[in-house]
Amino acid sequence: MSLGAKRAVRALGLMSGTSMDAIDAALIVTDGELILELGPSAEFPFAPEERALLREAMASARGVERRDDRSGVLAIAEELITRKHAVAAVEFLKRCALRPADIAVVGFHGQTMIHRPERGLTVQLGDGAALAKAIGAPVVYDFRANDVAAGGQGAPLAPVYHRALVNSGDHPRPVAVVNLGGVANMTWIGEDGAMLAFDTGPGNALIDDWALRHTGAPMDRDGALARRGVVNQAILEDMLRKPYFFAPPPKSLDRNAFDLAALDGLSPEDGAATLTALTAAALAHGAAQTPTPAKQWILIGGGARNPALVEVIRRTLPGDVALGEAVGWRSEAIEAQAFAFLAVRSLYGYPISFPGATGAPEPLTGGVLVRP
Repeated sequence: MSLGAKRAVRALGLMSGTSMDAIDAALIVTDGELILELGPSAEFPFAPEERALLREAMASARGVERRDDRSGVLAIAEELITRKHAVAAVEFLKRCALRPADIAVVGFHGQTMIHRPERGLTVQLGDGAALAKAIGAPVVYDFRANDVAAGGQGAPLAPVYHRALVNSGDHPRPVAVVNLGGVANMTWIGEDGAMLAFDTGPGNALIDDWALRHTGAPMDRDGALARRGVVNQAILEDMLRKPYFFAPPPKSLDRNAFDLAALDGLSPEDGAATLTALTAAALAHGAAQTPTPAKQWILIGGGARNPALVEVIRRTLPGDVALGEAVGWRSEAIEAQAFAFLAVRSLYGYPISFPGATGAPEPLTGGVLVRP
């Protein structure tokens, strides 16, 4: 059902996910309902010392009780996040030969430090007002707060964009879009457009943490470490007993809801193989919680670039499993595109969170608009 005629605008989305590897930037043209054009995208990596600072801030955030707490390293990390996003946005617009005036709005997700919906707490670092001033364009940020205040989980928020992408193509229904970020989430879309979305479990974060600990590399590139290992079935089965997997959706996870302690004593290769299997097995748990089986699974996000993980998922999930690129999407850009889309919906007062995704009591708008 149409939400009312609104003009199509160009929007810029900026996303720094739980993998903390880079800032993604993407342009789209949308009226908040239809995706009229998918523009260029780019990635702006964090330097190793910047990733180390963000990890330190995330560890510090475990003691946070208020969403406005910016004590100690959190203040330093917020300044870094804001500055890096400003530099990325300005450089990206320059590459695209665009002026700030050519952009109707910027969607700025910020960097999640802690997400504890059971405590009504979600914290994303990033100063939206400072970013708007630095770019010279309106910014929508703080997307999750309104949903959490109303009793929702505050995540995932991308499902309404996933549905718009699916609606723009020819996909068998039901279809499920799986985002393999630091935390993995899925959006199930039924034949009638009904939507169920939730975090399924670990995505890349544990694999990245394991690789960093044992090899010094920030990720298991191409799944090379996992390919040389053997899955420890006893540890895998024990990790899959975590109550989260049996809780009904909608539900969402903090990046640090799982840790590596259970894998102590495993070789680097066997640990990577076990964690890769965990991500796939968690998706299978999620598949069992959908109303009807998906006919097609579309993998997006950083994990879709890990061939070892993709192979395990293809062996684990029922139905056709396709990469985003195979259906004409740019996997690495979708989260940034989603926040451009959500920013336009926020600008127009459209809902950005839904009962079937966040558990909100009703469809809710959200985000805070600031102008330069």
